[in-house]
Amino acid sequence: MSETGIPQILAPLTGGEAAALAALAGHFSAAAAAEGLVDVAYRVVDSPVGSLLLARTEAGLVRVAFASEGHDSVLDSLAANISPRIFLAPARLDAAARELDEYFAGHRRRFDLTLDFRLAQGFRREVLDYLPQITYGHTASYAAVAAMTSSPRAVRAVGTACARNPLPLVVPCHRVVRSDGRSGAYLGGPEAKALLLALEAAS
Repeated sequence: MSETGIPQILAPLTGGEAAALAALAGHFSAAAAAEGLVDVAYRVVDSPVGSLLLARTEAGLVRVAFASEGHDSVLDSLAANISPRIFLAPARLDAAARELDEYFAGHRRRFDLTLDFRLAQGFRREVLDYLPQITYGHTASYAAVAAMTSSPRAVRAVGTACARNPLPLVVPCHRVVRSDGRSGAYLGGPEAKALLLALEAAS
């Protein structure tokens, strides 16, 4: 408020101010990491399927989120389900960012990242454990995936597990398609699924 009681409109940050703010945030994150206060580190990267939020714990990569999920909502969920001690710490996600870049460039067919599956339990975890067996450039139907689990008739539950996969791309739920050959739903949207399948088919 100004002295007149009229709300003041804040001017946009200049380039120098934005850089200084980013540097301050970086120093804050580094200090938190040095003190062991970071339970979840995250960064956002650009990709052919839009911006992706990557998050990891000490146990490994715990979340890959599409922009359509709402990155702020994803961070809120991580705070509620893992820890509120979440910091922007890009360097901690360097390996994940590099492997994703290699994947989108067509140079990587499998990911070599340590994964933290704490956000997927029970049957959902069983489904996710199977998905990497669907090799690059191939697909499997929801029914075929269900047949490989402890509940071979749970086709709809397989769809739910894929839809709630906390680690899409890295755990390839995009390779699961409908029995009639149509691609089916995808957390990142049908266009993203089509792009991923086309990328792998071309290689």
